[in-house]
Amino acid sequence: MHKMSKGDETGPDKKGRRGCIFVVDDEPMLLELAEAILEPLGYEVRTFSNPDVALEAYRTASVLPVVVVTDYSMHHMSGQQLLNACRKICPDQKVLLVSGTVEEDVFEKKEAQPTAFLPKPYQANELLAAVAALLPP
Repeated sequence: MHKMSKGDETGPDKKGRRGCIFVVDDEPMLLELAEAILEPLGYEVRTFSNPDVALEAYRTASVLPVVVVTDYSMHHMSGQQLLNACRKICPDQKVLLVSGTVEEDVFEKKEAQPTAFLPKPYQANELLAAVAALLPP
């Protein structure tokens, strides 16, 4: 039986080796889906159904996430408002905005624009490709 060593590139001890991704969505099923898609690739995935909690976690993080994936339309704070708040803390923060209620052109006149946009509903491979496009190999 092969024991995992610290040099192995897979396995539970390598969770988070590629960085942390924050996923913010008020639909619990989409949070679970994102976690299931991204964690096996070596990312630590922190999910938030409340954008206020996500923003507080962002403010207090010792290491900022490599990507913030956020829904546009949530109950009391939009993905655009979350993006604006994150960019005030870190102007270079990569943000993937997902939405089933607005099109990408809604951001054309906004001061802070998402790094990328993914329309809902999306397939697992589309989320993977969108996140991968924002990160170094």
